[in-house]
Amino acid sequence: MNLPNRITVARILLIPVFLVIMLIDFPWGELTLLGVTLPMRHFIGALIFIIASTTDWIDGHFARKYNLVTDLGKFLDPLADKLLVSSALIVLVGLDMAPAWITIVIISREFAVTGLRLVLAGGGEVVAANMLGKIKTWAQIVAISALLLHNMIFELISLPLDLIALWVALFFTVWSGWDYFAKNKQAFVSSK
Repeated sequence: MNLPNRITVARILLIPVFLVIMLIDFPWGELTLLGVTLPMRHFIGALIFIIASTTDWIDGHFARKYNLVTDLGKFLDPLADKLLVSSALIVLVGLDMAPAWITIVIISREFAVTGLRLVLAGGGEVVAANMLGKIKTWAQIVAISALLLHNMIFELISLPLDLIALWVALFFTVWSGWDYFAKNKQAFVSSK
């Protein structure tokens, strides 16, 4: 297993840490910073989520720079992204910080695209994420980070960046899912 794949696995291993921090009511008190008061566990959870999300760029950078792109990496990288984003969105719904219906749409798209990837892999084709998929992932990461941080900084100017970012993420999630299926429709045409 090469370095980029190890970094991707580390991202997956940070997910349970994030979940424990966010879901167990540790008596760590609250933090007031940049116009927002939030539970310290939300702040720490947000930092863990942001660090885990940043590894998405790091593993891709190393894979491309040192020609370490593998089929395992093409599979694990988007899977790690989906697991991280889905976990965070479900936590946010459970904490009444994100609408359930948006989370359902986003996670449904992730399942559908993963299913299509499996169909394509059955035919010997491994498809890496395209640029639209990467924009979708980063839009989701920005939205989730803003929500986890209770819209920190932007509360000072009464700008609901967290909700705006969530709508942008929803838009790119639907668009990239549609694009992915349109570009791979041969999987349905050729299946018997």
